[in-house]
Amino acid sequence: MSTRTYDPISPQRVAFLGLGVMGHPMAGHLARAGHQVTVYNRTRSKADAWVTEYGGHAASTPRDAVNGATLVFSCVGNDEDLRSVVLGEQGAFAGMAPGAVFVDHTTASAAVARELSAVALTQGLQFIDAPVSGGNLGAVNGALTVMCGGDPAAFARAQPVAMAYSKAVTLLGESGAGQLAKMVNQIAIAGLVQGLAEAIAFGEKAGLDMKAVLGVIGKGAAQSWQMDNRGPTMIEGRFDFGFAVDWMRKDLGLVLAEAQRNGARLPVTALVDQFYADVQAAGGRRWDTSSLITRLR
Repeated sequence: MSTRTYDPISPQRVAFLGLGVMGHPMAGHLARAGHQVTVYNRTRSKADAWVTEYGGHAASTPRDAVNGATLVFSCVGNDEDLRSVVLGEQGAFAGMAPGAVFVDHTTASAAVARELSAVALTQGLQFIDAPVSGGNLGAVNGALTVMCGGDPAAFARAQPVAMAYSKAVTLLGESGAGQLAKMVNQIAIAGLVQGLAEAIAFGEKAGLDMKAVLGVIGKGAAQSWQMDNRGPTMIEGRFDFGFAVDWMRKDLGLVLAEAQRNGARLPVTALVDQFYADVQAAGGRRWDTSSLITRLR
C-alpha cells in the first residue's frame, strides 16, 4: 500500500474526460497546477465553458483529447459510459501513445476495471482504476481521497499529478482493488447515514433539542464525519449537498452485485438500498444521501 502527499512536479500534458460535478473542478485543479489540459465532454458546451474558465483546449472526441497526453483522467457515470469514452475508433485508447497511463475516477464495477486494464495492456498502455470519495465539495476543495488498483509503476507516475485535487492517493492492490475499496466505503457510509437518521428522528420524537444532543455525543464515541457535517443539516431538512440519492443507489447496486459474486452477506446495506428507493419514489432522486431521514418523519 502506498500513500504520499503532493510534491511539486514538472508540468505535463494531460487529458480529462468527463466534466460533471466532479470532473469539472478536478480538471480545473490540474490546470491550476500548471499542467497542459485538454478536456472532453459528451455535451460540448460544458467543455467550452471549462476552457473559458481555466484555459487549455476542448476536443470533439476522446481520441482527439488524448493526443500527446502522458496521463489521461476520466470521471463519467457508469460502466457503459466508461467503455464509450475508452473503446472504439474514437475512444481514448485509440489515440493514446504507447506507455501512456489512463486513470479512471468513475465509480464503476471491478469487472470493467479489470476488462479495460487487460485491453490497455494489449495496446502498450496502463489502466488505473481510481474511484474517489469526498463528493463535490472535496473535488472543489482539492481534498478527495482516491482509492487505486493497478500496476505500481503506472501508479507512481499518476499519483503526484492526481494530488493536485486530492488529500490522499493510495494504491490498494491489483486492477479492480480501487473499485472494491470504494464499495467498502459506500457500505460503511450507508450504515452510518441510516443510523444517524434514526438517532435524530428518535431524539426529535422524544422532544430533545437535537442540535444540543449532537453537540454532546459528537464529543464521544458516536462521533463521525456524517454526524459533524450532515447531522445539523438533517435536523434543518436541508438535502442539497451534492452526492445524490440516484448516485448512491447506483453505487449500492454495484456493491450488492459484487456481494452476490463473492458471497459476502450485506443485510443492512441491502435494507438501506431499499430505503433509498423509497426516497426516490417520494421525489428525492436528486437530494443528497442524508435525506434518508425523510422516511422517518
